Amino acid sequence: MRIIRAARVLTGRPGEVIADGEVLIDGATIVSVGPRGSAGEAGEVVELPGHTVLPGLVDAHVHLGFDATVDPVTRHSAENDHHLLLRMAENARKLVSAGVTTARDLGGRDFLDLALRDAIEEGLAVGPHLVAATRPITITGGHCWYMGGEADDEVAIRRVARENLRAGADCLKVMASGGQMTPGAPPSWVPQYTTEQLRVVVEEAGARGRSVAAHAHAHAAIRSAIEAGVTTIEHCSFFTPSGHRYDAKLADLVAAGGTYVCPTLHGVFWRSREVLGAEMLDDWLSGVAAMREAGVRLIAGTDAGFVSSGVANRTDAFVASLEVFAEAGFGNAEIIELATVRAADACGVGEVAGSLEAGKRADLIAVAGDPLTRLSDLRNLALVLVSGRSVNQTGVDTVTSSAG
Repeated sequence: MRIIRAARVLTGRPGEVIADGEVLIDGATIVSVGPRGSAGEAGEVVELPGHTVLPGLVDAHVHLGFDATVDPVTRHSAENDHHLLLRMAENARKLVSAGVTTARDLGGRDFLDLALRDAIEEGLAVGPHLVAATRPITITGGHCWYMGGEADDEVAIRRVARENLRAGADCLKVMASGGQMTPGAPPSWVPQYTTEQLRVVVEEAGARGRSVAAHAHAHAAIRSAIEAGVTTIEHCSFFTPSGHRYDAKLADLVAAGGTYVCPTLHGVFWRSREVLGAEMLDDWLSGVAAMREAGVRLIAGTDAGFVSSGVANRTDAFVASLEVFAEAGFGNAEIIELATVRAADACGVGEVAGSLEAGKRADLIAVAGDPLTRLSDLRNLALVLVSGRSVNQTGVDTVTSSAG
């Protein structure tokens, strides 16, 4: 048994802060959360004065194995699976070094995300718990076709969905619209699937108790995703040939349906703003703020793994992505909520992660300072636990403790 004590404990439940609090852990599980002394005795006590303990962060949209080396003509990559898997493991280590203890990987090739997920759970690799979607479902030559999930009609969509689920996918990802990073694919403002075809994905996932994340930039694709009943909409940027054009009525539909939206605000926002121009990026950010005002359930996710404006969207830049929410006018407490308990619920792991409660996984972080006052204090990591295992920027570590 181990007790972790700090100046304050944020449980993850909105507005709940325990001053001079402590968390009692038994192996991989939280036993209790309360004020100092409430846990009784333990064989190990970690004292962290001046620190804040809070749930481990949740990145709801990453690509640990994004491969930008695919030749659009030969349809082959210069990076073999062995090398890519090693790079994915390093990306996972960097992700957890930023305090992310759960991440949803929304697209990779050859089921390598499943291999990495299982290796992390077995203790063979260092990283967050992974919720893996495997191959995104897309049209032939569509956005991210090279990950292996091409399907053009309902029969093919069912086949790819079932193959992914049989392999062990935790959720399904479907490219409801085109994207910006696949040469020759439909652009972002063009839908790739009809509402009926998206319903097929939802049906296949639902039959196995799984959720669906829909990549949707275009207005029509966003509407179809809502009508089909997907769990989360990724990006939801209201993209048109002339840029971002927020649609208040469509946002109201998203809010009314309770669909989560991951706007994929990322840490290279300011660099992208310099390269692409202030108007485009400010329109995007104002749309995110407008969705919040409309009551849309927003969650944090970085789309880590891609390259934006010549700058890599690194897996260890999660806090920078949260600072973009602050730029859009979100308060620190709300930002922490959408990066913990709300994101965990959206990713389907809310019963075991996202908040500090008895019976949940011992996924937590401790930071020097108070992130409710200064969001940047989330960078001051003193402790990261993933199912009770202690990790830091260099891998596995042992926390200095005293007997209690």
